[in-house]
Amino acid sequence: MPTRSPRLFGRGSWPEASRIADILRQETIGGVLLIGAAVVALVAANAGDAYAELRDTVVGPHALHLDLTLGTWAADGLLAIFFFLAGLELKREFVAGDLRDPRRAAIPVIAAVGGMAAPAVLFVAINAGGALRGWAIPTATDIAFALAVLAVISTHLPSGLRTFLLTLAIVDDLLAITIIALFYTADLDPVWLLAALVPLGLFTLLVQRRVRAWWLLLPLAALTWGLVHASGVHATVAGVLLGFAVPVLRRDGQDGPGLAEHFEHRFRPISSAVAVPVFAFFSAGVAIGGWDGFTGALSDRITIGIVVGLFAGKTIGIFVATWLAARFTRADLDDDLAWVDVVGLAMLAGVGFTVSLLIAELAYGAGSQADEHAKVGILLGSLASACAAAVLLRARNRHYCRIEEIERRDEDGDGIPDAFQT
Repeated sequence: MPTRSPRLFGRGSWPEASRIADILRQETIGGVLLIGAAVVALVAANAGDAYAELRDTVVGPHALHLDLTLGTWAADGLLAIFFFLAGLELKREFVAGDLRDPRRAAIPVIAAVGGMAAPAVLFVAINAGGALRGWAIPTATDIAFALAVLAVISTHLPSGLRTFLLTLAIVDDLLAITIIALFYTADLDPVWLLAALVPLGLFTLLVQRRVRAWWLLLPLAALTWGLVHASGVHATVAGVLLGFAVPVLRRDGQDGPGLAEHFEHRFRPISSAVAVPVFAFFSAGVAIGGWDGFTGALSDRITIGIVVGLFAGKTIGIFVATWLAARFTRADLDDDLAWVDVVGLAMLAGVGFTVSLLIAELAYGAGSQADEHAKVGILLGSLASACAAAVLLRARNRHYCRIEEIERRDEDGDGIPDAFQT
């Protein structure tokens, strides 16, 4: 009987692949890949027409209404993998984590509402009597970019900060998609949306019975995605719904990881190494149009309204809503978070790309001057928000690092580092 070659099937190949997968599961690595892909996209988009031609290349079967551009496949298709993992993580927090307490879960939900209302009000105030149709552009937080920035700059920040941002961003996206459906979608088809409930229900039934067979689950997940996409609703919603369907807790007497943990372990490297970086490459390529285009955009009230909305509106809206909820309701802020941490998180929520770019195209028409100026505003507002949040949260990261170091040295727990005791 022939034996397998050790070079092809020996022990060295699988551990190496497993090691690479473990590296890709680290959020810092995924964040670096995402930001790097975004920088490459910005350079490519302003260096010539090749980037736009690649992004606008149409692939897929026309008969199934899936003849989409590569950019749409990345934003609607690949990003659904990321939203599936986000749904898994958020459900775990609601079922077994910090958000299982309704009073604590209410805070980021209220913050998301405030973080959408304030930017819209500022945009309308700046564009009063002008192009008000773009009022929703600065209301959206890009969950993938925001979490990537947080992953790169934080190593010692409280875990509650990430949970807060994740919950806020997902609620923000769901509200933004609702806004698109109500105000910017002319061809919403509820029949396809109702049809999506059939494969989603079958998927839910199987995972609740702890079925792991990929040949059953993946076709149902793909069909759910396709039907949601056909309905006119942003298809990443399908990823969130599929993630929510997966059980988090293990059955009594079950050994090994639960189903949610199993799926997260399998799909995290795919999301970090492929889905999110490719999405970033195709969505972050904003053509500024040279110096003349840049200066022209800066004088447009559309651009100014978006920059102010993302940078100031998000910060003010999220912080004020969080403070009011904690002060005047029974909702509780995470005990590990300080108010300065909330300010940094609110700034970070001003990073808006995917949904903001989508709303800009729907509001002003793809390729129009207003659309191009809106994209410049999204780029500048997101960059300003990310930089300001990075400065503040890096300072907070050093603060928490010092606290951890003092606690590590204080082995007897009396509050005084052992090195200073006599």
